[in-house]
Amino acid sequence: MDTAEHTENQWLHTMRPRTADNPVAGQRRRDRRAVDSPSGTGAVGPAIPQRPYTGELRGQLYSVLSRRPGMSRQVAGWVCAVCDTAPAAVLDHCHEHGYVRAPVCPSCNTLERPDHLYDNDIRVASRYQRLFDTDAVGWLRHWHRCPGCRTRTTLPLPHLAAWTAHTATRTLRPTHPGSRGRKPCGVLRVSWTGSQNTPRSCLLTVSVDCCPSGEHRVLARVPYREAVERFRTWLAETAPAVAVAAGPDRLDGLPAEPRPVIADTNGEGLALF
Repeated sequence: MDTAEHTENQWLHTMRPRTADNPVAGQRRRDRRAVDSPSGTGAVGPAIPQRPYTGELRGQLYSVLSRRPGMSRQVAGWVCAVCDTAPAAVLDHCHEHGYVRAPVCPSCNTLERPDHLYDNDIRVASRYQRLFDTDAVGWLRHWHRCPGCRTRTTLPLPHLAAWTAHTATRTLRPTHPGSRGRKPCGVLRVSWTGSQNTPRSCLLTVSVDCCPSGEHRVLARVPYREAVERFRTWLAETAPAVAVAAGPDRLDGLPAEPRPVIADTNGEGLALF
């Protein structure tokens, strides 16, 4: 064997995967990857059978569950509680009261998330058509899985603001002539001052950005309490079963003050957002 061939053989031996020399170690590594994968599936490990969510996490706080060992794998064992089709991957929770709503799939979690421009400013995009029109009953039932929202017969402030702009003040939005008939004016937006913890001073402002003629700006200013009352009336008409299950007579176990959601910094918990 000449020097060049000997050198090449040494290089090939060095670059050969160790699993070829130690199949047991290689198998262990593959098993670990199968167990650690978020979906609980792998080339070797068995798939996690999905089951319907039946309220097993009802009334529990996200800040506690997100730190529970193995929670990601448990969540992956449920079917999304909203669409009842895709495997769940995250725990949706109420950011005002801190309670878990249900395990949902990434698609439903993204659809539900308010489209914030700033902390107190939301762009009311076309996806709110599903949340408050075509699929309203399912989403209302999901949001009221939070004991705080259900007891107070309302929604978290960002969702209530979006509902107010999209539904309660819909008739105030002007239209302009377009190539295919009249088209809604500009881009709908809602912002607020104050918070749900100071309802007397909290004010929602519905406005239009990018008006073609530049003539429209503020469409309505709605006090928080008025928005809540409008929502309660609409809820009773749109989803009677959800409205019946809500109300001030169900205060058992609800904290007097909203509990803050504690930010989770470990790797497993971040997967639940």
